[in-house]
Amino acid sequence: MELVHKVNKLIILTLISMLTAAVGMGRAKHETQTEATESEQVARGRYIVEGVAKCEQCHTRRMENGEPDLGNWLKGGPVQIEPTYPARHWAVKVPRIAGGPPGTDADFIRLMTTGIARTGKPPDPPMPQFHMTREDAEAVLAYLKTLAP
Repeated sequence: MELVHKVNKLIILTLISMLTAAVGMGRAKHETQTEATESEQVARGRYIVEGVAKCEQCHTRRMENGEPDLGNWLKGGPVQIEPTYPARHWAVKVPRIAGGPPGTDADFIRLMTTGIARTGKPPDPPMPQFHMTREDAEAVLAYLKTLAP
């Protein structure tokens, strides 16, 4: 009888060990999938910022030759374009968006999805009123947060 008890105990310990290993593998797989999803989101944000919205045209200072100053990538500065028409509320400087734009994440998502800034009004020109999907706005924010402020 004692032998049966020892065998049962050994079987139980083996099953516990196997379950623990399986849970650990599942957790590692989930973490890997989460990392891949976050990486895809950042890549999507980078594509939108650099390839579609062309944020660097205003949010990155230019060198004397007109090329973007990559050392100040998306770090804001004075507006470098002038309106072609009289504009009362033309912005004179643009904010840093590298490292995360000013305001809260919710402020930024609202700006990108509704075109309404944290002031409750549309942003001053030349900033366009974007109407992105929430997923695109979150991807843009994820990318901006990867950049050094």
